[in-house]
Amino acid sequence: MHDKNFKEYCEFMHVLADAAAKVTLPHFRKNIQTTNKGPKLNSDFDPVTIADKDAEKAIRTLIKQKYPDHDILGEEGGEEINAPHKNWTERFKWVIDPIDGTRSYITGIPLWGTLIALHDGERVQVGMLDQPYLKERYIGTRRHSTLNGQKINTSTCENLSDAIISTTCPLQFFASPDDRKAFERVAAKVKLMRNGYDCYAYVMLASGHMDIVIESGLEPYDIQALIPIIKGAGGVITNWQGGPADQGGQVIAAATEKLHAQALKILNMKENNSV
Repeated sequence: MHDKNFKEYCEFMHVLADAAAKVTLPHFRKNIQTTNKGPKLNSDFDPVTIADKDAEKAIRTLIKQKYPDHDILGEEGGEEINAPHKNWTERFKWVIDPIDGTRSYITGIPLWGTLIALHDGERVQVGMLDQPYLKERYIGTRRHSTLNGQKINTSTCENLSDAIISTTCPLQFFASPDDRKAFERVAAKVKLMRNGYDCYAYVMLASGHMDIVIESGLEPYDIQALIPIIKGAGGVITNWQGGPADQGGQVIAAATEKLHAQALKILNMKENNSV
C-alpha cells in the first residue's frame, strides 16, 4: 500500500467515525428499544438496537460512495463482495462493528466503541476504535498507535505476577468450558483482574493501563480494528496458537513478548498438567 493511499484511508476513517457518532450519541443513555438476536456463546441474549443498525448503514453508504470496489464486512449487515474477481492484486475489505459492546451501550456504560478496520487481503493495515461519548479516538497503523493524535505505548510488564488481565465476561463469553478454564489458569497467576470492557480493554492495554486480554468466540469484526492498535503501541496479539488473530476465535493480546509467551504457555497446558 502506497503512503499516499495509506494517508487517504486513515483520513477517511475519521469521516466514517464521525458519521457513526452522529447516530450513536443521540441514542446513548436514552430509552432505546433493544432486540434480541438470539443465543451467542453461553448467553441467550445478544442485543441489537436501531443505533447499531443505522450506524452501520451510515458507514456502509460512505464506503460504497468513495470506494465502490471495496468489500465490506459488518456485524449487522454481513458481507458485501464488491471487488472485481479478475486481475485483483489488493482485495481491500472494510471490517466494521458499529457498536462493539452493545451491552455496555444499553446500560449507559461508556465503554463501547465503533470499530473500523481496513484489510488488504493479507493483513489489517489500519484500525480505529472511536468512543465518541468520552471523545477518545484510537488509531493503529504499521508505524504507531495514537489516542487523539498522541502516541501511546503498552506497558513494560514481563511477568504474570505483575500483570493486570481482562476479558469481557468469564461466565458467558468463552466459546467452550475448556476455553474458560484456560483463561482461569492464566488469571490465577496475575496481580489483578478487571472484566467487562469489550473492545475498550484492548485500548487500555495499548495505552499501558492493562497488560493482558484473553478471549474466545470472537468474530473478525470484533478484533480486526484492534490488531494494529495493539501492535502499533508495541504489544503482541495472536490467536491461542501464536498465529494471526484477524479471523477472530481465540485471541490473546499482551503488552510484551515475554508476557505473551508466559500466558500462551499456560493457555495451552493440558488440564492434568495445569497445577
